Amino acid sequence: MHKLRLGVNIDHVATLRNARGQSYPDPIAAALMAQRAGADGITAHLREDRRHIRDDDIFALKQAIEVPLNFEMAATDEMVSIAEQLQPHAACIVPERREEVTTEGGLSVAAQKDRLLPLITRLKDAGCRVSLFIDADDAEIAASAEVGADIVELHTGPYCHAASSDHQSAECNKLQQGALIAERHGLEVHAGHGLTFDNVRPVAAIPQMKELNIGHFLIGTSVFIGLSSAIEKMRQLMDEARTQGGS
Repeated sequence: MHKLRLGVNIDHVATLRNARGQSYPDPIAAALMAQRAGADGITAHLREDRRHIRDDDIFALKQAIEVPLNFEMAATDEMVSIAEQLQPHAACIVPERREEVTTEGGLSVAAQKDRLLPLITRLKDAGCRVSLFIDADDAEIAASAEVGADIVELHTGPYCHAASSDHQSAECNKLQQGALIAERHGLEVHAGHGLTFDNVRPVAAIPQMKELNIGHFLIGTSVFIGLSSAIEKMRQLMDEARTQGGS
């Protein structure tokens, strides 16, 4: 089975920096440390309200790192224009509401295909692989293929935050089925949101899964054990899941 890639989201290093209006901790330094620790890519979300990552950060990241940059963005003309200038390896369109604390659900692709299609066309014309952050839903997966996405990133929040083991098992089954359906549509399968040391193995074991994007947990855990150690342990758990299964 192919190696599962780990994308490290460094948004919340910028959250800490912005809390005091200082120049530290530096998200670029965190991205370089993540790269050295084994990250296969760096993810950063330039939100419309610039609450963590800022414009200067995203362009500095593109220049500094040697691994691919996954640029998370809202489906707006402003963000597409920035992506056209930035030309990241991948542009991941996520739903975004200013009042939310973090992304609360998957993108409604089926309901807004006409609006998304020209934005996706522009991104692809700029040389970006296009990813859509969606729930593991058959209709949303099919719609993602119809609008020309290259990748779907399956929202793992419902699985990670399930209230019982039975509920979690059911949500994991949805992810497994969603990954199968996405592959049949010719889509590359990624996943993310809420993944931790304790819950990553079943998701990492899904054969169709190519990449996991993990951020908040790694940055939070780094307070106690250091960023490099957190990434190395996550990498180990993911690799073990690929060879030993998800239990």
